[in-house]
Amino acid sequence: MRQRSPAVLRLLLPLWLLAVSVSPAFLGALASDPSKEPFTIRISCGSFDDVRTAPTNTCGRFANATRPSFIIPPLKTLRYFPLSDGPENCYYINNVPNGHYQVRVFFALVANPNLDSEPIFDVSVEGTLFSSLLLGWSSDDEKTFAEALVFVQDSSLSICFHSTGHGDPSVLSIEVLQIDDNAYNFGLPWGKGTVLRTAKRLTCGSGKPAFDEDLKGVSWGGDRFWLGLKTLSSSSEDQSISTENVIAEALLAPNFYPQSIYQSAIVGTDRQPSLSFEMDVTPNKNYSVWLHFAEIDNGVTAEEQRVFDVLINGDTAFKDVDIVRMTGERFTALVLNKTIAVSGTTLKIILQPVKGTRAIINAIEVFEIIPAENKTLPQEVSALRTLKSSLGLPLRFGWNGDPCVPQQHPWSGVDCQFDNTKGNWVIDGLGLDNQGLRGVIPSDISKLQHLENINLSGNSIKGNIPTSLGTISALQVLDLSYNELNGSIPESLGQLTSLQILNLNGNHLSGKVPASLGGRPLHRARFNFTDNAGLCGIPGLRECGPHLSVAAKIGMAFGVLLAFLFLVVFAACWWKRRQNILRAQKLAAAREAPYAKSRTQFTRDVQMAKHQRPHESSRSSNNESSPHSPK
Repeated sequence: MRQRSPAVLRLLLPLWLLAVSVSPAFLGALASDPSKEPFTIRISCGSFDDVRTAPTNTCGRFANATRPSFIIPPLKTLRYFPLSDGPENCYYINNVPNGHYQVRVFFALVANPNLDSEPIFDVSVEGTLFSSLLLGWSSDDEKTFAEALVFVQDSSLSICFHSTGHGDPSVLSIEVLQIDDNAYNFGLPWGKGTVLRTAKRLTCGSGKPAFDEDLKGVSWGGDRFWLGLKTLSSSSEDQSISTENVIAEALLAPNFYPQSIYQSAIVGTDRQPSLSFEMDVTPNKNYSVWLHFAEIDNGVTAEEQRVFDVLINGDTAFKDVDIVRMTGERFTALVLNKTIAVSGTTLKIILQPVKGTRAIINAIEVFEIIPAENKTLPQEVSALRTLKSSLGLPLRFGWNGDPCVPQQHPWSGVDCQFDNTKGNWVIDGLGLDNQGLRGVIPSDISKLQHLENINLSGNSIKGNIPTSLGTISALQVLDLSYNELNGSIPESLGQLTSLQILNLNGNHLSGKVPASLGGRPLHRARFNFTDNAGLCGIPGLRECGPHLSVAAKIGMAFGVLLAFLFLVVFAACWWKRRQNILRAQKLAAAREAPYAKSRTQFTRDVQMAKHQRPHESSRSSNNESSPHSPK
């Protein structure tokens, strides 16, 4: 089991400590001075803080873990990635100094009986696939982690988990450890164009697995895991030896091997003087083999006392190996490296004595040499991420990591082509038809300058057709049919001289079809503008009148309605006034009639008589009451 000091345990950080800022001057000092501490990040992926990293905005789902290997105290939580959240899920670690790194990922099982007990998935680093977890991995401690040596060139590191449809990928922890820029230089084609996958790392003669920290290694060598091996033979026809003597020439750049791996060894016996080691490998791959020796046998004190050949898959890789002669003295490290092309499924190493005593081996390292994938052009990756956000791409699409690499796991709906002139992958096709998209087409789609085919039909995309589409000169097929696009057809589409198929039918487009598009069908192109009630100007569509915008049409209808209401009100007022006039005229006419006049005169006489009678009564009364009135 893996042992760590308390100081290192504190480096099992939650994800929110990923962003580290380091000055260029300090980075230069790191690269040139091994006494400085290298850049190191250790991530506990099952941290309780559900932190999300840009630009993928994914960190998986929290779950309890079971069977964690090599870490003490064990990490009890992990992250897993359901297929419903997308087939690719990535961690992006930013502000990583450019350089050479050892990247290691630990796996464990989700402690949930409702989930697949052992998921099968792939792992990539910087777009290069370096590990495929196969059935049975959870039962083999050595397979519960994957390790790769990779160069970081753009100050960020991506680690992605790719679903194969067999369970949900689950990750326990991630370690990113800077190592010497020249570490494990095996000659051509070693360099920034290669990734080394650790296939096997054994310390012979020791029965305990251990990490460099426990072996007092220098940090610039990474924190390598050495699987302890007591014997190379299943029948125990060899033996282990050890020493406490200091080993010279260990801990040297660029690999900084800990001297402890040379203080134990496996040697042959009189019955079986040769040693043999065999391991399974991927066929038709190249492997870099590193063999470690130190003469620690007290029975060997001078040259010529132990001489052996090293055969790899039947071919002599190293002839007449004499450790004392080659190092100059006993207790001194010797490292031999050989690149092997393997056609079968087995890598077999035989150490065969040719003079003196039995063969000896102290440690073995085997790396698969993987050509690093060329990435997709950064501006096109950025454009696709904008498209993902703008169209509201469903979570099941994923679209995390690099669109085109690893080549075994390209993004769904994206067609890639390698551009030899640029040395990068480019996007030449988008097939997102009938996917329930509901957003708008961003103008940044024009950054995908290598597109030849765009199919976004059968969705619910709204808004206008971007004018910038007319700048994608290689475009041959543009299918935006059966969406909810509105506005007019951009004149810029007429600049697409390679366009052969243009389907804009089944939308809400309006206005006149550009003349540059209307005549194109004469040149064997197929254009479809039907089922757009507002389009006009070409055969099959209505004739164009004065072009009015929707707002103008609404304004005109509103004006007509106001005019009609005004006329109604005016007519009502005129009719009312007319009725009043007619009534007055009838009244006047009635007053002019003879009967009306006599009746009127009689009424006036009666009224005058009523006014006069009181005066006459008064006078009569006065006359009768006076006894002395004159006669």
